[in-house]
Amino acid sequence: MHALAFSAALLLGAASAAIAKPAPGLRARQSITALSTAQIDAFTPYTWYASTGYCTPAETLAWDCGTDCEANADFEPVASGGDGDDVQYWFVGYDPSLDSVIVSHQGTNVDDILPIITDVDIIMTTLDSSLFPGLSSDIEVHSGFADAQAKTATDVLSAVQTTMSTYGASKVAVVGHSLGSAISLLDAVYLPLHISDATFTFVGYGLPRVGNQAFADYVDAQSTSVTHINNEEDPVPILPGMFLGFVHPSGEVHIEDSGEWASCPGQDNPSTQCIVGDVPDIWDGDTSDHDGPYNGIEMGC
Repeated sequence: MHALAFSAALLLGAASAAIAKPAPGLRARQSITALSTAQIDAFTPYTWYASTGYCTPAETLAWDCGTDCEANADFEPVASGGDGDDVQYWFVGYDPSLDSVIVSHQGTNVDDILPIITDVDIIMTTLDSSLFPGLSSDIEVHSGFADAQAKTATDVLSAVQTTMSTYGASKVAVVGHSLGSAISLLDAVYLPLHISDATFTFVGYGLPRVGNQAFADYVDAQSTSVTHINNEEDPVPILPGMFLGFVHPSGEVHIEDSGEWASCPGQDNPSTQCIVGDVPDIWDGDTSDHDGPYNGIEMGC
């Protein structure tokens, strides 16, 4: 099953390379800048939280999950859930060092994420108006990702509100890797619609494309800080293909083979220093890059 789905992904990626064009305004090469060591290190707590998303709810609620939990030892867990099968693991709590609520969603291994982003759930859908009130019907997202986010949305919202109240927090950071990154990006759209007294940050790793041009434009227009970090030749961030209408929001950071972290402005920047230019189709990808390392951190509990 995985081999068949991966073959489909190969064809999908090849087709996207042949048909897709860069987003308007990005056809000319834009200025690519390198992150400093301090800027890279600033992501480290969030990277560990994304990795910890793979740990079971019992482990994260007790904050007893070995190296992943020890990396953010002062974290105060508030709620966790999911079964790791039908519902991805998730947890919410408070980081006193960052003075921020943390929301993390479990990802999945590359053999499982490829079928999800190439099977029938690839069809785009509008977002549930009860969860996402007031959004334009022009905004469409991957139906499989929308379904996954909807399964935990109200529980996550309640936990974030409880954590904000308990700790007097006004910042919320939503993180995840792979499928967890897609769910978290949808959370980063969902939560501000219901919480008006907070500032929001999204940090995702190995993020597949989640929605259409209208979705990417909406994300870009919000005040939420958005960063999606891609590692070397990871093929997941170039799927689903742009020829299907999927577009990444701005905020890409690409870890190059040299180890430099390149900040890539705009949506789906076509520079060879960015993921679209470096991995023009799935044949050029390397699935072993999907889990990292991200500044020395491999994803997984």
